[in-house]
Amino acid sequence: MQRRGTQAFPGGVHPTDGSDKALSMDQAVKPYRPDIVTILSEQTFGGTCQFTVTPGESVIEGQLIGKPEAFLAAPLHASISGTVLDVKEVEQLGRKITACIIQRESDHCQVSHTDTSIPHDTAAECAERKGVDYQTEISDIRSISREEILSGIRDGGLTGMGGAGFPTHKKYETDKPIDALLINGAECEPFLTCDYRLMLEEAYALINGVRLLLKGSGAKKAYLCLEDNKPKAAEHLTHILDEAKAKGLIATDETIELTVLPAKYPQGGERQLIQAVLKREVPMGQLPADAGVIVSNVGTAKAAADQILGNLPLTKRIITVTGLVAHPGNYLVPIGTSAKELLQFCGGVTAKENRIIAGGPMTGPCAASNWNGEDELFYITKSTSGILVLPDSAYEESPCIRCLGCADVCPAGLTPYQIEIAFLNEDHELCEELYASECIACGCCSYICPAKRQLAVRTRMARDLVKQRIRERAVKSS
Repeated sequence: MQRRGTQAFPGGVHPTDGSDKALSMDQAVKPYRPDIVTILSEQTFGGTCQFTVTPGESVIEGQLIGKPEAFLAAPLHASISGTVLDVKEVEQLGRKITACIIQRESDHCQVSHTDTSIPHDTAAECAERKGVDYQTEISDIRSISREEILSGIRDGGLTGMGGAGFPTHKKYETDKPIDALLINGAECEPFLTCDYRLMLEEAYALINGVRLLLKGSGAKKAYLCLEDNKPKAAEHLTHILDEAKAKGLIATDETIELTVLPAKYPQGGERQLIQAVLKREVPMGQLPADAGVIVSNVGTAKAAADQILGNLPLTKRIITVTGLVAHPGNYLVPIGTSAKELLQFCGGVTAKENRIIAGGPMTGPCAASNWNGEDELFYITKSTSGILVLPDSAYEESPCIRCLGCADVCPAGLTPYQIEIAFLNEDHELCEELYASECIACGCCSYICPAKRQLAVRTRMARDLVKQRIRERAVKSS
C-alpha cells in the first residue's frame, strides 16, 4: 500500500467532519426487491436506447431490452424477471423520458431480508450462482483475452457508476496509448458510503474486476485509490492483495497498487485524481486518455467481474439512503427502483420540511422540497449513488462581495464569480475566454460563497453553452 501525504490538485474543500458518513458506513448492504421497476431509456443525459420489448411480453433478469441509439448509451437489460406492463414516458427530475415498466413475477430464488448477497429470480440463475467463485477468491483470468473483456463490458451495459454514467467500453476502446489505470474508490462526496461498503463486502469481486479492466486497458499498472477516512477498506483490500501475491494468484504483469490519499473534496474527480496520484494534468478540452490514463469507479470494476466472470449484466447497484430518514443505510436495488418506495422501505423521512437530493449534496440535483411521502420522486439509474434527505433551508442571494473564495477553492483553477457575471450578462464570448468549458460541476464555489450565489449552477450552464458553441464551430468548419 502506498500512502500519499500531500494534496496534488488545487482548491477543494472539507465540507464535513465525518459524521455524515457515519450515518450509514457501518450498515451492511441489504437487498430491496421491488414489485415494479421503471427502467429509463436514458441512463445518462443524451444516451438514449430503443426498447426492444412490448407491453405484455415476459422478460427474465439480465435479458437485453434496450439497444443504444446514441454515442453515450449502453445496452439496457431487464433488472427483474416478470411482465412488461408498459413502455411510456415518465417524469424524471423535470424531464420526460421513455421508460420500460416491468412487474415482478413470483420469486424462485428465496433470499432472506438479512441476506446481503445479490438476489436472482430464476432457478437457472440460482444454480449458476452456486458455481461462481470470483466473489470469494482470486480468479484465473489468463485465458480471457482483451477482446473478450471489451466485448463483455460493452454487451453487459457497463457504465461509469460513480459520476456521469459514460459507457465504460468507450473509454477502453480508445486508440490512445494507456499506461495507467485508476480505480476510483475515493467516494469524496459527503454522506455517500455505497462504494465503501462495496470495498468491504465485495472485495474479491472488485479486485478481480480491477484485474480484468487492467488487461482490457492495456496499461502497465492499476492504482486502486481511496481516501484515508476508509482505513478498514484499505486494510481489507491490502490483506487480499498481499495474500494473492504471496500465493502467486496474481500474475507478475498484473501490477496493482493500493493508494491512500488524504480526504478532500473533490478528490474523486477524474482530473483531480490523476493529478493527485500521477502528477499529470489532462490537457484543456481533452480526456484522461489523452494523458495516457483511464479512470473507472470501483462499482464499475466490480460490475465488470459480474459480467465477464459471472455472466451477469449490469442490472443492480448499491445505493446509499441517508440523512433525515428513519433507517439510513446501503441497499442493493434493481435498476429502475422507485426512490419513493425505497425511502418508504427505509422508514420514511423524519422531517416535514425536507429536501430530497438524487445523489450527494455537492453534485446531486434536488428532486423535491417538503416532500409529502406520497409523490413519485425519481427512478434509480446505473449512475444513481444515493438518496439524501436534508433539512429544507431557504436563503436569499446577496450581491457578490468579490472575496475570491470561489476562485481559491475551484479545483479547475477558474474564477466562477467572473463566469457568473458574464453568463448573466449573456456575454458568451467572455464565458469562453474565462474557460467555462473546464468547469467540473463539483459545487465547491457555491459551498464556499458567503453571498449564497448559485455559482455552481450558472457556471455549469455557461460550460454547457460554451461547449455547444465549440461543437457548432466544428460542424461549420468541417
